[in-house]
Amino acid sequence: MSNSNSTVKVLFVCMGNICRSPSAEAVFNSFVQQAGLSDKIEIDSAGTISYHAGEPADARMRRHAINRDYLLTSISRQIKESDFQAFDYIIGMDDDNMHNMKPFMPSDAFSDKLSLMTDYCSKDNPGYVPDPYYGGHDGFEQVLDLLEDACDGLLTHIRNEHKF
Repeated sequence: MSNSNSTVKVLFVCMGNICRSPSAEAVFNSFVQQAGLSDKIEIDSAGTISYHAGEPADARMRRHAINRDYLLTSISRQIKESDFQAFDYIIGMDDDNMHNMKPFMPSDAFSDKLSLMTDYCSKDNPGYVPDPYYGGHDGFEQVLDLLEDACDGLLTHIRNEHKF
């Protein structure tokens, strides 16, 4: 994956695609724009379930994100088999997401595209991005803290791997 002429495609995945993965999409998009790489990196998000398909991100998550100047504009969708062919990086928020993506994967040959969001963290982290859906204010803030750290590391990783 070192071709600097091609577009790198990143897909963030959580369970319902209404809290963590759309937040990761928005945070990473902001980092990519600030780095001047919007023409080189495409970003999307999806969920492992279709329950919230067609819905915007959770209103509480949007409120917390906007306080940090992130706009969650994506509409929820479920991951699909073709995503494994279309995306270079498919990043799950926790171990359940990683496990629940596998039935959508066309073959094990695509497993090298999978990684855990916290693999890119440089600060202390719990080893996964916790689902804030049933929690309070602090949970949404913790998600954004983890995502900012991980997105910084992910961007560094992609820049190094793709030489841009």
